[in-house]
Amino acid sequence: MNTADLGLPVDVPSTALFTDQYELTMLQAALAAGTAERRSVFEVFTRRLPEGRRYGVVAGTGRVLDAVENFRFDADVLGFLRENGIVDEPTLKWLASYRFGGDIWGYPEGEVYFPGSPILRVEGSFAECVLLETVILSILNHDSAIAAAASRMASAAGGRPLIEMGARRTHELAAVAAARAAYVGGFATTSDLAAGFRYGIPTVGTSAHAFTLLHDRERDAFQAQVNSLGRGTTLLVDTYDVTEAVRMAVEVAGPELGAVRIDSGDLLLVAHRVRQQLDELGARDTRIIVTSDLDEYAIASLAAAPVDAYGVGTQLVTGSGHPTCSMVYKLVARAESADPKAPLEAVAKRSTGGKTSIGGRKWAARRLDERGVAEAEVIGTGAVPVALADRQLLVELVKGGQVLSREPLDAVRDRHTTSLANLPLSATQLSRGEPVIPTEYI
Repeated sequence: MNTADLGLPVDVPSTALFTDQYELTMLQAALAAGTAERRSVFEVFTRRLPEGRRYGVVAGTGRVLDAVENFRFDADVLGFLRENGIVDEPTLKWLASYRFGGDIWGYPEGEVYFPGSPILRVEGSFAECVLLETVILSILNHDSAIAAAASRMASAAGGRPLIEMGARRTHELAAVAAARAAYVGGFATTSDLAAGFRYGIPTVGTSAHAFTLLHDRERDAFQAQVNSLGRGTTLLVDTYDVTEAVRMAVEVAGPELGAVRIDSGDLLLVAHRVRQQLDELGARDTRIIVTSDLDEYAIASLAAAPVDAYGVGTQLVTGSGHPTCSMVYKLVARAESADPKAPLEAVAKRSTGGKTSIGGRKWAARRLDERGVAEAEVIGTGAVPVALADRQLLVELVKGGQVLSREPLDAVRDRHTTSLANLPLSATQLSRGEPVIPTEYI
C-alpha cells in the first residue's frame, strides 16, 4: 500500500498557498511586462554551513517532488486570492491552469553538500519557476537541518540505535517531516505514529511516568505493562528510586526483560550502576535506553557508558541549535526573450555583506583522492572536465513536469551512510571546524 496516495491528514489538497505573496505579485508584473515566459534557471544553495558544522545533508527532496505535483490553484484558492485583491484577473486566469512543466535537477536525497553546492536546479519559464521558491526552501531548509543534526548524533552514537521522539516539541506536521529527516540522517525508529503510517518508518513506544503514577505501587505498574506487552517490553525505572525499580523490574519480568529506560539524573553514572545491577540479577541481555534532552555532545559523552540506545527529542527537531540551513533560491540564468531557442544569459545579484552569488547554470562534482576519499566539491558553469565526468552529483528529478522516480526511504538512508563514509574522517568530529572539504569554482 502506498500511503502517500491516501490523502492523509499530514497532506494538504494543494501546496499553492505555501508561498510568499511577492511570488504572485512578481508573476503579475512579469505577465504584464511580457517577461514571464522567459526561460529561466533557479538554483538552491547555501553560502555557508551553520557555524562549526563540517558538512550538510540533503533531505526533503521527496517531499519537494510531492509539493511540486500538488502546486495547484483550485477554485477555493483562486477565490481567496480574488477576494483579498492579491492579484488581478489576468493573473488569476493564468494561475487557474498552472502546472509546473519544467525540469528539476538536484543532489540525490541523503547526499552531503557544502557551501555553494547547487543542491537543486529548477528550469522552465520564469513564471512557473518563481512560484515554487517558498515551498521548496521551506521543505529543504527544515528537513536538511534536521537530517544534519541526526547525522551528527548517529556518528556520536557509534552504531548504537537512535529513537526519534520529538513530536511533542514541535508543530504536529513538522514532527512528521522531522521524523522522516531523522531517519534519513541515521535514526532507527520514531515514536510518531503519523510518520510511521505516512513513510513506513519503524515505530516504538511503551510507557511514560504517568503510567507508573497511575498505579498504587510501582510494582503494579510494571506488572500491568508486562502482562500487556510481554517480558520483552521496556520499563521506565526512574520515577522514584532507580535501584529499587530495577530490582522490581527484574522480579516482575524475569531476566528476559527487554530493556529499562532512564530519563533523568547523571546518565553516565546511573547507566553504569544499572548495568552492574542488571548483570548481578541475571538480566545480562536486558538493554539500557537513555533519554532526557540529549544532543550529539551528550550522546558522545556517553560513549563509554553501557548504553544500548538513545532517545532524542527537542534537540533533534530543532536542528540541535541550527533549525535552518539558510538555503536560498536564486535566479542564475535567463533568456532575453520567450523564444525557447533564445540562449541563456548568466545573471547574479551584486551585493555587499556576503550576499553575493555566482551566475550561470551550474554542474557539481566531487573530486576524490587516490584512496577514493573526497577532497573537493568542484562547481562550474562550462564544460565538465573529463576527469570529473563520472563524479557529477546532480541527477534529473523532474522532466517536462513529470516526476521521474521516487526512491524508497531506506535507499536514501543508505546513500547518506555511503556519502558520509567517503568524506575525510574529520567530518564526524563534533568539535567546531570548517567544511571538511573546500568548494572550488572553475
